[in-house]
Amino acid sequence: MVYNVTPYMDYHPGGEEELMKAAGIDGTDLFDQVHRWVNYESMLKECLVGRMATKVATPAKAIIPPPSPSGLAPPAAGPPPPNKDSRPRYDWFQTDATVHLVVYAKRKIPSSGCVTVDLKAGTLRLEALLGKLSYMIHLRLAGEVEENVSVHYAFSVGKIQVTMHKPSEGKWTSLGQPLEFHNTFLCKKDRGLVYRDCTLVSKTEVNHNTHVFRLQCPRGTVLHVPVGKHVYLKALIEGAEIVRPYTPVDQDLAAASRPSSHDSDVYLMIKVYPDGVFTPYLNSLQIGETISVGGPDGPFSLRPLRDVTHLYLLAAGTGLTPMARLLSLVLREMDSISTTKLLFFNKREEDILWRCQLDDLAATEERFQVEYILSEPSDSWSGRKGRVDEATLSQLLTRPAGSRCYVCVCGPSAFTQLATGLLKKLGFSEEECHAFQG
Repeated sequence: MVYNVTPYMDYHPGGEEELMKAAGIDGTDLFDQVHRWVNYESMLKECLVGRMATKVATPAKAIIPPPSPSGLAPPAAGPPPPNKDSRPRYDWFQTDATVHLVVYAKRKIPSSGCVTVDLKAGTLRLEALLGKLSYMIHLRLAGEVEENVSVHYAFSVGKIQVTMHKPSEGKWTSLGQPLEFHNTFLCKKDRGLVYRDCTLVSKTEVNHNTHVFRLQCPRGTVLHVPVGKHVYLKALIEGAEIVRPYTPVDQDLAAASRPSSHDSDVYLMIKVYPDGVFTPYLNSLQIGETISVGGPDGPFSLRPLRDVTHLYLLAAGTGLTPMARLLSLVLREMDSISTTKLLFFNKREEDILWRCQLDDLAATEERFQVEYILSEPSDSWSGRKGRVDEATLSQLLTRPAGSRCYVCVCGPSAFTQLATGLLKKLGFSEEECHAFQG
């Protein structure tokens, strides 16, 4: 099909430059790279010229420009000068039945997603976590939309597209009216938390004291938690408001980490402490009951891993949770990391979380190794024994010649404090380490 998109040029979110990349040629592949989920036939029906003739054409000969008067070759066409403004920007477009908000992050987007969308009673709030920064769209929409929203990404080009559906066909003259903090780009730590009530839809036993709680977001909410970030659970317990941070996991180690465009259930692997304040309350929730979920939040960034060859993960107990999604992402997308080794510290053998999955992954993925270290092993245990100490780390955290190492640590506060101190003693710099807190 042939389209004349000249009338659309002023409204195209990518601008004239993007449209001209497909001028006079088959633009299907280019269109699919950026927004393959859009029904272009519906969106561009008013620009349709007709169907292209199917006769085989004689290949056009290359046109060689005449030499310049000076005898010098014409300068080679280079890329356009970089845009010095690194702030994200947004635009929008519509069809008779849908409204599309497009955010241009101006940087690559993590494959686990980075967007939280809350659409309720005609108000849209979108937050994109871009490293340690937060970009927000906050609008009172110009017209009515159904409270079902989808989010799509073009990860490599840094594009986010939010699609909303009109209850009846029509055209909007604007996207809506700005609300507080609309179109702002701030440090995440300066941004307030927003909570929404999520429904407990399942609880799966992992071992004798740990479960995976599956929480479903309300209609109109899409919650994509980047790898290494956490969420907050909040509840009123005996008259006091209690808040706890938890890092989501995937359904299992084999689950794809790419975010769903519509569904964004949150899976939390949580150990229940009988004498605790929060976890007994959480464990008492019945299927169908709700709990407040805020975030995502957290300082972790994938950026330091870009040049790493050896990644070491030190986890104690449910300190496995941030490591699980990170491990999956590294093995799937970061070929430059030749070795990923998990040192998993527990008291007893029955405390080891997802052991079968970890063993299966180590057996099938040559770049992954796992070491279990038990502090209270049974007599039949033939693996490593002890606690985190200098001798163990010195033996297992090797630095081959020419390697670039990075270490992540997560566990109870005492474990994390001890481990980070030992790493410093072994010569690992602050830039080579990250400690997950909580």
